[in-house]
Amino acid sequence: MKPSLRACFAALALLAACAPVETYYKPGVAVDRLNRDTTACEVKALRDVPVTTLTRPRPPIFVPGNRVCDADGNCRGHRGYYIHGGYETYDPNLGLRLRVERQCMADKGYVPVSIPVCPDTVARAVPPRATTRMPTLTERSCVIRNRDGSFQIVTRG
Repeated sequence: MKPSLRACFAALALLAACAPVETYYKPGVAVDRLNRDTTACEVKALRDVPVTTLTRPRPPIFVPGNRVCDADGNCRGHRGYYIHGGYETYDPNLGLRLRVERQCMADKGYVPVSIPVCPDTVARAVPPRATTRMPTLTERSCVIRNRDGSFQIVTRG
């Protein structure tokens, strides 16, 4: 892997570690139950509102002309021109599919939450482990991301 590409991946990993954990929440539910319910609702939403990939052209881009003059003051103009804007693909069903997923999770008693990442001092002060049951969240709750993809929710003292 090239050094610049490696640096980009390292930067992305660092940003992901700083981002809050976006998840569904129901106090006291087991994390494996949460994962099963989330998967079931994602599958239901995908079945009820399938992916539809559409392509549309982006508008052309105008490159303005310029004027070039030599040392003697003789100037010559270049006309502006358009370049093709390319194409973009999108899924018009994405928003509805996400609403169906959220409604499915709400029907199961979950609410979407964003849990902030714990400061390094907190992360170093607690023994590492994975949360297996969702605790009661407070304004002092924060999350520690584990290397294996699991997380640990703690309450700062």
